[in-house]
Amino acid sequence: MPIRSEDLHGFVPDTSGTALLLIDVINDFEFDDGERLLKLAIPVGHNIAELKSRARAAKVPSIYVNDNFGKWQSDFRKIVDHCRSVRGKPFVELLVPDEDDYFVLKPKHSGFYSTSLGLLLNHLTATNLILTGIAGNNCVLFTANDAYMRDYKLFIPSDCVVSNTEEENTYALKQMKEILKATVLPASELDFEKLKAKQSAADFTDYTDQQRAVPGGSV
Repeated sequence: MPIRSEDLHGFVPDTSGTALLLIDVINDFEFDDGERLLKLAIPVGHNIAELKSRARAAKVPSIYVNDNFGKWQSDFRKIVDHCRSVRGKPFVELLVPDEDDYFVLKPKHSGFYSTSLGLLLNHLTATNLILTGIAGNNCVLFTANDAYMRDYKLFIPSDCVVSNTEEENTYALKQMKEILKATVLPASELDFEKLKAKQSAADFTDYTDQQRAVPGGSV
């Protein structure tokens, strides 16, 4: 049986009931409407960076769940280097991974489809997932759906998710709240210590009952 370390890297524990997922944030934005999406994404990138810093301080692991852009011979570091040299550079520079972050490359929309994400979360003993990233109505939504079917408790910081339009983003957040039973709230209201202390869905009644409207519309 593999030996489990209490602290893999000195900062992030080898076990954590909560994990922060950064979905497709290492992004080149080299696609149709990429320039428009980048403008919407920059402020969201700042919010994610601040949330990630708080997670690190609370010893909550960050997991980059990223598209492989169809490059099956590439690796995560090569994708980071590529995205720091093209249109997406100003966004990616906000969220360059730390040495002790985890990463999972995905071939399709969901972070769970044909990836090791489930095994990693099982290894961490994570039951609470905080989902952030691009795009709210696409890869974030698909990942949230698969997480819900696997009985994870979902938290979606409304100001840490971006889609091609604010209307599409608001609709996606509404779907995740109403259909996937996610807790949707501003990142500033996420309490990492509370998340670490509580594990069952019943423990989060105070969060669920106090969800706020998200920017761009009511959720």
